[in-house]
Amino acid sequence: MPSEPIPPELDAFLAEPNMAVIGTLAGDGSPHTAATWYAWEDGRVYVNMEDTRRRLKHIRDDPRVSITVMGADEWYRQVTLRGRVASIEDDPQLEGVDRLARRYTGDAYPRGGGGRVGAWIEVESWYGWAGGQPWSGSD
Repeated sequence: MPSEPIPPELDAFLAEPNMAVIGTLAGDGSPHTAATWYAWEDGRVYVNMEDTRRRLKHIRDDPRVSITVMGADEWYRQVTLRGRVASIEDDPQLEGVDRLARRYTGDAYPRGGGGRVGAWIEVESWYGWAGGQPWSGSD
């Protein structure tokens, strides 16, 4: 499996507002996945969630995660990032979720609902897949 740094083509792919799924581990070791918005910044991943989400409990108990990012028009073009949550921060002013909402919808996140929490993920390894072949950014 390739390691950092991410090649420029894959870096550009991750910088786009693509669909993504985050995987966490429950206390009993079972996997849990959820669709998520993300931001790719300086080789790290930012995610944001309601403070009642199951995945938040999971990452507080075990920071290991994976995120699979799929191309908006071609979801078989994908990059999976594996790593650890390095920090978890409350988002009381909704600045983090607003940044993600604007990235994906063009508008601020709707007000109301529960509290929000942001998490930064440090990438430890990655792999890509496109057109039925490993994708390293050279095609």
